[in-house]
Amino acid sequence: MIKNILSFLRSLRRNNNREWFNLNKDKYLAVKDEVEKLTERLIVGIAEFDPEVAKLKPSDCLYRIYRDTRFSADKTPYKTHIGIYINPPYGKKSPRCGYYLHLEPDNVLVAGGCWCPDSTILKALRRDIFDNVEEYLEIIDNPEYKKFFLPPGDNLLKTAPKGFPKDWEYIELLKPRDYTAYSPMDKTLTDSKDFELHVIARMRAIKPLNDFFNYTIDELSGRQ
Repeated sequence: MIKNILSFLRSLRRNNNREWFNLNKDKYLAVKDEVEKLTERLIVGIAEFDPEVAKLKPSDCLYRIYRDTRFSADKTPYKTHIGIYINPPYGKKSPRCGYYLHLEPDNVLVAGGCWCPDSTILKALRRDIFDNVEEYLEIIDNPEYKKFFLPPGDNLLKTAPKGFPKDWEYIELLKPRDYTAYSPMDKTLTDSKDFELHVIARMRAIKPLNDFFNYTIDELSGRQ
């Protein structure tokens, strides 16, 4: 099944134009149906360890394949990847942390954590790490987490963020602007009949990190 999805996306990458897409609309609709069914199964699997996920529908987790090209120099009309973002309880547009599966030829991965937070959330996440560093280290040093993920952190600052001591022992933990962790999946895994089990295992491993960040995000939103 994943082979069919990736094969279509590979062809779309070579033929990213409306004429080709319209001629192959039936293939796209078949892939769209496969992705929706995959999302349904992932929701069921994740709900076993995160019951809030059970409230979501595939439409809450999937993105349109059509690109918004109004303000982009790249005018190709279609995305050449598929993202599934299972983010309880509000869906893909929520600022909370959820479970992300990225499907793209030669770039299949699972991710979690907090991507591109606004300045208020980012400052609060840094403060929470600073105030609860032992708990945070316990999460990212857990063998189940380390089996799949490196410590979260992209788009690093060159110096300590404002308001934190530069000589703090763990200052590197506060430098990311994005607190996202990724687990790439090679062809051996994507071709495996147990692909979905491998995906769910990674999503289970990322849950404690999501929970740590979501506690802070929920406090800011008044959800606590």
